Amino acid sequence: MSNDDPNNPKRISRSASSLPGGTDDLHSVIKGGGFARGAEVLKEYLKNVPFSPGVYRMVSAKGDVLYVGKAKSLKKRVTSYTQLERNTNRIQRMVAQTHHLEIVVTHTEAEALLLEANLIRHYQPPFNVLLRDDKSYPYILITKDHDFPQLVKYRGSKDRDGWYFGPFASGEAVTETMTVLMRGFMLRNCTDSFFAARKRPCLQYHIKRCSAPCVAKVSVDNYAQQVKEAREFLLGKNDALLEDLQKDMQQASTDKDFEYAAHLRDRIKILATIQSKQAINMNNIGDADVVALAREAGQICIQVFFIRNDRNYGNRAFFPQADDTLEDGEILSTFLAQFYSDKPAPKQLFINTEPNDLELLAEAFKTDIAVPKLGDKKRLIDMAAQNAKEALARRLAERKSQNVLLEGVAKTFSLPETPQRIEVYDNSHISGTHAVGAMIVAGPEGFIKKAYRKFNIKSTDLAKGDDYGMMREMLKRRFTRMNEEADANSEKWSRPDLVLIDGGQGQLNAALETLAELGLNDIPVVGIAKGPDRNAGRERFFMPGRDDFQLEMRDPVLYFLQRLRDESHRFVIGSHRARRVKAISQSPLDGIAGIGPTRKKKLLLHFGSAQGVSKAGISDLQRVPGINAELAKLIYDYFHSG
Repeated sequence: MSNDDPNNPKRISRSASSLPGGTDDLHSVIKGGGFARGAEVLKEYLKNVPFSPGVYRMVSAKGDVLYVGKAKSLKKRVTSYTQLERNTNRIQRMVAQTHHLEIVVTHTEAEALLLEANLIRHYQPPFNVLLRDDKSYPYILITKDHDFPQLVKYRGSKDRDGWYFGPFASGEAVTETMTVLMRGFMLRNCTDSFFAARKRPCLQYHIKRCSAPCVAKVSVDNYAQQVKEAREFLLGKNDALLEDLQKDMQQASTDKDFEYAAHLRDRIKILATIQSKQAINMNNIGDADVVALAREAGQICIQVFFIRNDRNYGNRAFFPQADDTLEDGEILSTFLAQFYSDKPAPKQLFINTEPNDLELLAEAFKTDIAVPKLGDKKRLIDMAAQNAKEALARRLAERKSQNVLLEGVAKTFSLPETPQRIEVYDNSHISGTHAVGAMIVAGPEGFIKKAYRKFNIKSTDLAKGDDYGMMREMLKRRFTRMNEEADANSEKWSRPDLVLIDGGQGQLNAALETLAELGLNDIPVVGIAKGPDRNAGRERFFMPGRDDFQLEMRDPVLYFLQRLRDESHRFVIGSHRARRVKAISQSPLDGIAGIGPTRKKKLLLHFGSAQGVSKAGISDLQRVPGINAELAKLIYDYFHSG
């Protein structure tokens, strides 16, 4: 597999904080000839680097990608890294660690920008600005494949026939808009199977959120009109829609159809209320993302508002990782490139800071980028900037609070330093079956979910329900992996400052013995056991060389430790349930070589069940389309041999 393949599993996630930093470190690197060695490496590669546009990767001796960059001229850009006085401390550290250079030539600089963004997302290099954004964004879908179209929240590829509106910033934003649509236009949100099975209206009809097309309370034509109006609302045609509804209401009143007139009046009220809640006039904005950057105390927040068809589809805060020495324009440029590398950009981007590659970004993503100075667009930007500042303030406050709790943990368990990585272990099973162990991780930023791991218990010689044996296997696999990793400081398998075990003295002893076998006696381990009657607040803590003890019921550290323990419960129980469901859904036919999904389906349709297949003779099996004599014997032998 090529290193350029985005599906290449080789990636690193080491944070920049694990790299040498500060003036003293830099001086030692330069004194030791580190920068000079790195510069010589680059000079050697420069002999074959072209002046073409493209992407380059700085790679360490261990094969870790340190940095991904793009250039209009690869030779000029790489040459600049060899000149000590022209580079910042950060770049000098990077060059000092560079062992080799990898380049990809592209046709244009815009292509290079897109490739750079994809490679940064893939490799997560420590010297780049990093955006953690792996989620897909939800849409509202009004289906076309039914006489009475369904209103549904939708994620994924747009392969179902219908009208899509979005993206929305969050599931909550979609739910809020769908509630408005159901109240205002009374569209159904039930599944087609639920719709087909109805004999009488459901609750949605009685609370006036659906017109009950399932039981013919509304005609196809009238429902189609409701769908048309809902689409106009989502397309931002509010004024025209309100005008039409007012005319229809007056006509209904003239015709003395007062019930329908009242219904239209209620719909007009809902739409008018929505318009009045809009703090800033968004008319004539159309489709745009509003992006604002804020910085404080070494932290960065970028707030993105999603505006579609003159309507606010919600906002979301991002906290990219970036070196303190980088300017706002460079951070925003890299953020935008990564953010839109896997999703379509709107027609317009309004930003509060001009990115370094404004024209290049506009070309690559086919969008207009502007820094508004006046009017409603400027007020939109100011609103986004204020939201970014407030989100950053909340994050800094949460981080401060988290650090206080971590300091409390250090004091409670007599740790030499405030822990930066706490790992919590738990296991789950039913009478020893489908046993799963799990590890959750927490640190100064809260739960580090990308570092969570589950362990399917594989030992066949464990007694059913041997919790101690399961704990030993899980810890042995986890810490053996850490010892084997070339870089034990990577986020994936880095060394914990504290290990919490869900259990009492027995579980603690099993953990201590396992770590001792691996030569890791210096990792602090604590057992946390549920109190009498499993009462929260009466947990007992077990440590080597110390009597078990409890914390005060109102101690914030106790609440924090309970949260960690509860999160481990949630994760391990979910993992166990998923494994159990998967095992239940598996068919005995899955173990037969040469029987894929198509043949399996034909066998099950012919015999009714896997048990029916197992009882069939060879001649019976041959009657199934696609099953020849050889396959029939293979299937028969699978169920009857031994």
